[in-house]
Amino acid sequence: MYPEFAVSPYPNSALSAWQLAIMAVVAVATLAFWLIAVYVAAREPGGQDLAAAGSADEPAAAGTGSRLPAKPGEREPVRPPSDRQAA
Repeated sequence: MYPEFAVSPYPNSALSAWQLAIMAVVAVATLAFWLIAVYVAAREPGGQDLAAAGSADEPAAAGTGSRLPAKPGEREPVRPPSDRQAA
């Protein structure tokens, strides 16, 4: 038997440059897709509409949305019946 025609038990496992490039492109594209999906999912709904309607005079208190809290000594305005929560 001729050794140059024998099948090696250890085939060449090195990847070519184009295969490595494709693997890198797929990895980068997957990461970009994931980051975009996380960004889109984390956005607040209607964020652009709220930005235009927001007040630039004073910052809103935490947890009150865009409504400012009543100043000390003042009463908060009474809400219309449609805005009151059911008991």
